Amino acid sequence: MSRRQTLRQLGLDDKEISVYLALLQLGPASIRDIGDKAGVNRGTTHELLRGLLRRGLVTLQPKGKRRHFCAENPRRLLELAHEQKARLEQASALLETEVIPDLHLLKPDSSDTQVRYYEGDDGIEFVLKDILNTAENSGDKSYSVYSSKVIRRHLYRPFPTFTQQRVKRNIRVRAIAIGEGGDEAQLAERKWIDSDKPVGQASYVAIYPPKCAMISLQEGDYPSAVVIESPAVAQALQISFDMLWKLL
Repeated sequence: MSRRQTLRQLGLDDKEISVYLALLQLGPASIRDIGDKAGVNRGTTHELLRGLLRRGLVTLQPKGKRRHFCAENPRRLLELAHEQKARLEQASALLETEVIPDLHLLKPDSSDTQVRYYEGDDGIEFVLKDILNTAENSGDKSYSVYSSKVIRRHLYRPFPTFTQQRVKRNIRVRAIAIGEGGDEAQLAERKWIDSDKPVGQASYVAIYPPKCAMISLQEGDYPSAVVIESPAVAQALQISFDMLWKLL
């Protein structure tokens, strides 16, 4: 990760980063000199410096009738990172114990089934992460899949470390592969269904109660997914999977 990418993780935008780096190089300097060095106009530079002052990354040094600014020691960035981490940990704890339970009360109880649609690599990455997160918190830390040859080379394109993450979390998977192929992996069992008939594009189904996901490829290998959250639907699919697994 580059210097700028790291600083962005602290919530600084590109112009703030440019101003801060310019100050480190200049030492105490006027708004005009800072703006010229950073390639930012004077008015914007003044606003950016005010934001950096609030973060404690910049200090103000009066020099006669003029105001000069000075960059704080770069170790202040590490302090910011620790403060941000502490805030995130506190927010995470509050989300789990208070906020999310309260938000669930706002949802209507009209249906036990929820259907969500996802598209593109970002959408598929979200679904794959949802499979891991849900399976990790399940009783037996496992899930089941039907997978066809058509989709295998595309499925993990947006999340190439999926299998490593699954193994790291100690999540088991049983896969029924439609058509030849499929790589062996740790904590994975695989059985095959031989088929001379072409397999349709809707060729990946993951069962991870209380959810199931169906991933397909559209024209140009564009992926889309449907996730159904329903204990009843997931249970029905799991029963049929288990019966077929015993027969193979």
